[in-house]
Amino acid sequence: MVNFEYYKVFYFVAKLNSITHAAEELFISQPAVSQIIKQLENSLGGNLFYRTSKGVRLTPEGEVLYTYISRGYEYMALGESKFKELLTLETGEIRIGASDMTLEFYLLPYLEEFHKLYPKVRVKVTNVPTPETIEYLKNGKIDFGIVSEPVKEYVGIRVVPVCDIEDVFIANSGFYELKDRNIELKELENYPIICLENNTSTRKYVDDFLKQEGVSLNPEFELATSDLIVQFAARSLGVGCVVRNFAEKLIENGELFELSLKPHIPKRSICIVTQDKIPISPASKKLLELLKDDVKKVI
Repeated sequence: MVNFEYYKVFYFVAKLNSITHAAEELFISQPAVSQIIKQLENSLGGNLFYRTSKGVRLTPEGEVLYTYISRGYEYMALGESKFKELLTLETGEIRIGASDMTLEFYLLPYLEEFHKLYPKVRVKVTNVPTPETIEYLKNGKIDFGIVSEPVKEYVGIRVVPVCDIEDVFIANSGFYELKDRNIELKELENYPIICLENNTSTRKYVDDFLKQEGVSLNPEFELATSDLIVQFAARSLGVGCVVRNFAEKLIENGELFELSLKPHIPKRSICIVTQDKIPISPASKKLLELLKDDVKKVI
């Protein structure tokens, strides 16, 4: 097998039609270039160049070899250039898994800031609930995920809490009897409940908490998004269960009110999840650094 460095020298001599210019480009001596070309010709068993008054030119056989060598070398040079662009965040792609809630109430401001800093890096967000985000992470379809507790434990997956969220029950004036008083959890069984579908971490968390308190709800409406729950509750279709952030504006302007539960549903966390086996790209590392100081634990 011919030394790859010989082909590199051959490439520059052929490209520049000059042993002298090739030596300057490669920062080696002219005699060294001549010697390498001679060794390459001996290894291949034929002449690659012939001399002219203006330098050197490829022989017909040399032209054929150069056609292939130039493609390979230029692709490698392009690969090296793209690699450096990835390191300097001049290009690249980040794949993130996030639910509606974690995207809207945690991740979105960081994505806006990141895009201003590194506009050429593409960010792909797969919008799915926590259980699916974990599966995407395990299968290598995303670089990291932003999820809400509860998060099932898996070997090799790291979970870092980054901020708290609170699950609440909300209603409008159609359920005025629930306003401004402490509500026993058992009372919720007497009302039409609006909540998320079963395949979400939010639904699981609330159901598990209520079960521990001896309460079992039979929802009137099971919806795909928390925004829909807020809209249904605002139209007196039932008592909605959402993360408080989704209903905050309507609570503040008086269109909805938050039920004072006894006991309160414990707060939980939005978390960053990564997998040990998946290398984190430079762009992903930089975004993780922006998310929060604690995220350094997962880099």
